[in-house]
Amino acid sequence: MDSTQLIREKYDELTKSEKRVADFVLSAGEKIMYSTMSDLKAATKVGDATIIRFCQKLGYSGFSDFKIAVAKENFSKTELHEESTLYDDMANHLSDALRATAKLIKKDNLRTAVKLMTDAKSIYLFGVGSSGEASLAFESILLRAGVRAVAVPDPHFQAQIASLLTADDLVFGFSLSGRTKDTYDSLHIAQTNGAKIVAITNNPLTPIGKLGDVVLQTAIEEFLNGGSVAGRVSQLYICDVLTHEYEITNHIDAVSLREKVLRAIIDKSID
Repeated sequence: MDSTQLIREKYDELTKSEKRVADFVLSAGEKIMYSTMSDLKAATKVGDATIIRFCQKLGYSGFSDFKIAVAKENFSKTELHEESTLYDDMANHLSDALRATAKLIKKDNLRTAVKLMTDAKSIYLFGVGSSGEASLAFESILLRAGVRAVAVPDPHFQAQIASLLTADDLVFGFSLSGRTKDTYDSLHIAQTNGAKIVAITNNPLTPIGKLGDVVLQTAIEEFLNGGSVAGRVSQLYICDVLTHEYEITNHIDAVSLREKVLRAIIDKSID
């Protein structure tokens, strides 16, 4: 029995406060797995204990356990089974990720991010896990545009570097959820020291989004399927668009720069 059916079956056994939680969960659908306890409390005006009791009456140990169950149900619904359509379905999923991200691009935010890049004495790229891998890829993308940035996927090094930054420095923070604690902590240290922040995340209203002087929005929510290709594609698309905007704004001779890079590595190919 899925969570929706379970809530409806147990609904009459819930208290008045627990029914408010149930009503909100039913209206939110699968999006509930991206909510926090604070989100749920704010929406239903109940306390922690009520939410936990609600989850326990459904047979879960708590809200996190309930969200995992919802995520598993959603993943099972979208899982691909037919080999004949597998390749097309996967390609369509990635195409959808790009189109959804493109719709969230705001020209003014891009221009602000480019100005921050242009004015910065140094640029650092913070992210952990798959977002750390995206930051490493962005380092390479920027290098081909003549921008020397440093990707730092280790949270301990992030914190050390952040503690030494000033108002002349810029940090990009990568986090799809916008709630990655290690990244948030490092960005907060950087901000406290006056550094500017560009947040690359799904939601401007998340903790990391709120730290950003500007937010460049991605469009892929991840919970059970963390580190997905679609999530990384969404991040890298933003990175590529931003890099091209930087080249255009600053009248960068992209062809000349790419020729220099090519000449530096061309002899590393095996004939």
